[in-house]
Parts: sequence; structure tokens; C-alpha cells
Amino acid sequence: MNKTPKHICKPSLQVPEDTLYDLADLFKVFGDSTRLRILCALFNCEQCVQHIADELGMTHSAISHQLRFLKQNKLVKNRREGKTVFYSLADEHVKRIFDQGLEHIQEGL
Repeated sequence: MNKTPKHICKPSLQVPEDTLYDLADLFKVFGDSTRLRILCALFNCEQCVQHIADELGMTHSAISHQLRFLKQNKLVKNRREGKTVFYSLADEHVKRIFDQGLEHIQEGL
């Protein structure tokens, strides 16, 4: 016995294809645990590359590479003070995205 739904739901949100690709690219950035650790290190204050490297037990080069990627994807920003470059979160959206993801995975625990 086939039950045909009386009402078929249509997607309520029509997102342009280009925007969906951009969103997929954003989520790919969050798909690397090193980048997530770097973002966590920046939650409370700006930091220089060497301090992040020391905190995470990684090389200056590895941290610089990931920070460059995060900056290209507009998740972090930087400022220069003499020879030292300080990094911080680009805006509060970054922490909210992280927090919502964390909340989502903790729901099932």
C-alpha cells in the first residue's frame, strides 16, 4: 500500500550554487585539526607565530603555512609590529562556527 504524501515539502532556502561552493570551501577549512588548534589558540587573544608554535608543539614553518591558509580564507587577520606579526580571529563568526560545531557533536554524547 503506497502512501502518497498530501503535502510535499519544497526546500525553504534557495541558495545559489556559487554560494554553496563557497560554503563548502569554508567547511573544508575546518576539516583540519591543526587549523582548529590554531583557531583555538587565538580565541582569547592575538598571538605571534612563534608563540602559537610553542603552544602547539609545532614548527614555526608549519604554523606559518596554516596561518597563511586561514588568512586566505578570511578566518584570521594579522598586524605587524616591527618584525613580529600578530594573528587574531578575523571576527566573532569564526568562534561561533567553532562553538556551534562543538555543541552539535556534544549533543550525541
